[in-house]
Amino acid sequence: MSNARVLIVDDNPGNLRLAEFVLASYGFNVATATNAEEALTAVERVKPAVIIMDIQLPGMDGLELTRRLKADPTTRGIAIVAVTAYAMEQDEVRAREAGCEDYIAKPIDTRSFAGRIANVLATHEGGSALRRG
Repeated sequence: MSNARVLIVDDNPGNLRLAEFVLASYGFNVATATNAEEALTAVERVKPAVIIMDIQLPGMDGLELTRRLKADPTTRGIAIVAVTAYAMEQDEVRAREAGCEDYIAKPIDTRSFAGRIANVLATHEGGSALRRG
């Protein structure tokens, strides 16, 4: 459906591979990173339309990385979706306060995950990235 660029940031290899497989199967152009430092490098190289952000990362966590990306004029337009095993209501509130456009609890539902990411891109103000591919 879409060839939009997606960056998945997750330190769990199994979760990373599953999300990558699902999104690539849907037609997304997928890049991956396992920590915040790799993610910052990948953002510059890949220029993703959306970042799938694990909240619990080694070193700098996903919320801090989200805040940094949203504070930077060159990256604030990237849609960020928090994906985490922490499925408490306050965790979603914290993710949205950090700048995430959506929040998905793990384990991901492989039947709806790609559609949910596509919806975020379609409704996000930077959704024109879908057409840029």
